[in-house]
Amino acid sequence: MKYKSVFDIIGPVMVGPSSSHTAGAARIGLLARNLFGGQPDHADIYLYGSFKDTYRGHGTDVALIGGLLGFDTDDDRIITAHALAEEAAMHVQFIEMDEERSHPNTALLHLVKGAERLTVEGISIGGGKIEVVSINDYPINISGNYPALLVFHKDTFGTIARVTTILGNNRINVSQMNVSRKEKGDIALMTIELDERIDKAVTEEIREASGVERVMEMEES
Repeated sequence: MKYKSVFDIIGPVMVGPSSSHTAGAARIGLLARNLFGGQPDHADIYLYGSFKDTYRGHGTDVALIGGLLGFDTDDDRIITAHALAEEAAMHVQFIEMDEERSHPNTALLHLVKGAERLTVEGISIGGGKIEVVSINDYPINISGNYPALLVFHKDTFGTIARVTTILGNNRINVSQMNVSRKEKGDIALMTIELDERIDKAVTEEIREASGVERVMEMEES
């Protein structure tokens, strides 16, 4: 992986002790909250690899909870995240998993609020940087470094073209795009990383496009 500056290597300003296990974990939690649209009432967090082995000693648990509460990597409140989650009536359960994943620093967050459900799998790749590798079991690959749209849509002809035409008509440049599906003809997931944030009106236009089922916005972390 190429780094743009020394800060990509040493990590961001953060509550310690580890850029991978603490800052990265906080960003995973914060990104999951962003995608969910706010704080969940309940979170089951499955930990794999070194996250599972060291999450208490390296502060991965409080970092993930802090992110779900909306705290950034340098927020001192992360240290007391367990107590603050209890005050906020957010129940969090950590589950240690022996199964091997593609990356040793992996957390899978299953978030619940009322009828809303969202599952986000994130990995911490070093220097506080993260990647999201699945949403609701759809394989994806987005960094969280750029604004992004996640468009759940019917796997039918023309839907992708309609979405990209809306972006093009509004002079919005796409930096990366991927489409994944579980079965042919079922619901697919289009992930679109953008060079800039887009107006709510554009997002609403995409939501109204034929074939689109749901649109989620992701701000850069």
